[in-house]
Amino acid sequence: MAGGQRFAIRPGDRDPLGATFDGFGTNFAVFSEPAHAVDLCLFDGEGVETRVPMPEVDGYVWHVYLPGVGPGTRYGYRVHGPWDPSRGLWCNPNKLLADPYARMFDGDVVHHPALLAHDVDRPEHPSALDSAAYTKRSLVVSGAFDWEGDHPPATPLAESVLYEGHVKGLTVAHPDVHPIMRGTYLGVADPAMIAHYKRIGVTAVELMPVHQSVSEPLLDDLGLTNYWGYNTFGFFAPHRGYGASATPEAVVGEFKAMVRELHRADIEVILDVVYNHTAEGASDGPTYGLRGFDNPAYYRLDPENPREYVDTTGVGNSLNMNHPMSLRLVMDSLRYWVGEMHVDGFRFDLASTLGREGGGVDKSSAFFDLIAQDPLLSTVKLIAEPWDLGPDGYQVGNFPPQWVEWNGMYRDTVRDFWRGRPGTVPSLASRLAGSSDLYADDGRHPSASVNFVTAHDGFTLADLVSYERKHNEANLEGNRDGTDDNRSANYGVEGPTSDPWILETRARQRRNFLATLLLAQGVPMMLAGDERGRTQQGNNNAYSQDNPIAWLDWSPSEQVSDLERFTARCTGLRAAHPVLRRKRFLQGRVDGQEPPALPDVLWLRPDGAEMGPADWSAGYSRSLVMFLNGEALPWLDRLGEPVQDSSFLLMLNAWDQAIDVTLPGPELGREWVVVLDTTHPRGESGRALAATDRLRLEGRAVLVLERTA
Repeated sequence: MAGGQRFAIRPGDRDPLGATFDGFGTNFAVFSEPAHAVDLCLFDGEGVETRVPMPEVDGYVWHVYLPGVGPGTRYGYRVHGPWDPSRGLWCNPNKLLADPYARMFDGDVVHHPALLAHDVDRPEHPSALDSAAYTKRSLVVSGAFDWEGDHPPATPLAESVLYEGHVKGLTVAHPDVHPIMRGTYLGVADPAMIAHYKRIGVTAVELMPVHQSVSEPLLDDLGLTNYWGYNTFGFFAPHRGYGASATPEAVVGEFKAMVRELHRADIEVILDVVYNHTAEGASDGPTYGLRGFDNPAYYRLDPENPREYVDTTGVGNSLNMNHPMSLRLVMDSLRYWVGEMHVDGFRFDLASTLGREGGGVDKSSAFFDLIAQDPLLSTVKLIAEPWDLGPDGYQVGNFPPQWVEWNGMYRDTVRDFWRGRPGTVPSLASRLAGSSDLYADDGRHPSASVNFVTAHDGFTLADLVSYERKHNEANLEGNRDGTDDNRSANYGVEGPTSDPWILETRARQRRNFLATLLLAQGVPMMLAGDERGRTQQGNNNAYSQDNPIAWLDWSPSEQVSDLERFTARCTGLRAAHPVLRRKRFLQGRVDGQEPPALPDVLWLRPDGAEMGPADWSAGYSRSLVMFLNGEALPWLDRLGEPVQDSSFLLMLNAWDQAIDVTLPGPELGREWVVVLDTTHPRGESGRALAATDRLRLEGRAVLVLERTA
């Protein structure tokens, strides 16, 4: 035993993996198949390291139990084993390795050549530099917390409204959140924020990555940071930087308190998780943990050159979901966040990578099969970002039946329609109706489609109608990063303007996008701040902007208040009317009824007649009228009674000029009232109309009419 401390040593157990405190001591267990020996490294308050050889190995799991060692203990590992990069083996005891199962970390990563497993000047040789001074310590955590009878809201997907945001960015500039809590987990659940979620109709916050992450050396050199957090250091630990407490031990409890308080408000917590790659990057990147423990087990190696990785993520490596221990790492992490941290679901970044077996994406892969049969994970919300950067990586509509997906086709179609691109009406109808063309063939429902117009990646809603080109100069990459496929419009001026017509057009287009999103079949997801007109100044890739470019601006204004009220009006309509959030796909008919019963949906021309084949194929069309029959909801409520609702007309006009619309005949309804009008700053109207009335549908506008008789 090397170092200044001495410990009683017992063999311990191989399960569970990680550092587990039982009230009397801590069991340490870690997997490494190539290791010849593993040292547990303990650090005292002065940072002095004591190395404890782990005496037992069982099924390649090294383990030891130390009586008297408990929460707050800082530790890491050193692995003695083969060094042979040509075979993908990178064992180097000079590198302090983070526990893959650590519940919390302490300290900072300082980018230094010592973090590299290989010698900088001789890459085929192991580095002799010790990395302990430049990397994080793993931390023993007790996990004790009073949940006070917490119960998940369990909001059905069909009734959900998602709100994607960044833990820090949500509240760091919020004047009504206590200064200590701003930018933290506790800030996310501050009463001021809960009041905001409830006001705009949000049922779930979808948080961008909260796993402990680190920044890349290149960003550090530029004076920037990986603000978004898609660069995971540990899959079990909440990111230390979002804690309000001075000690890292308290951060786990803060995360739990956030979840508990949001649940009390009937708001769910969904985590954006990054299991497709880690912060270790390519073979020339730092060694933080997995690479040093068992590189072939945890990463997908190039079969022609095992020194290098198969990279379907664009960041240097891809997790090896074909190895049982890598699979176990991910599954254990997911179970921890549900079972111990009480989260309600996950959004899986680049989820196609998780289903790759033999190079292709297979929805019957081991990962998807394990999720499907897991009694805990199969009950939570599972949201896929259904693409990656590998061959055939775009898998929208192809995930297993238990999954729902970010619908990129919805985003693209709605953006194209409102910027006036011809030929989009047929696709728009499919997206408004829930995208049955993507999800019906495998037994899924409209809730399989997570509809979004904007997300963290790309323009905000305000920028979508203000810029035609990206403006990422602040990222210091020569404006080369970020997509060029923005499908946006600026209406005459790039960026800020004082022109009243342009400002009004942009404001109306924001309302059009929100109305189209929140009243379509499927599950709507808003980007945090879109309901307040948040801008990133044209930056469509603000991943490195930990500053006001990416933070929410909570400054009050009449325009912000109007847009928030408009958003609330849309979500209120959605919540009040099941026909706007159907559990089953629209069929264009009424099941079990013969004509003349009205179908569940009709698509109408501006003259009030039903659309025919020629109308659907008319590439010039830029308007659409949708009749939703609220009397044709083919399901029962919880008391077994048939669900009935109002019927609606949704009218969308993407022309820049007004068009005349004739209301359909009395067979669809004799009297109507306008319940949403995007030409009004708050969507208000209340106009009463009669069947066969003609109305003028303004250019770039949405009208929603409810049948009253």
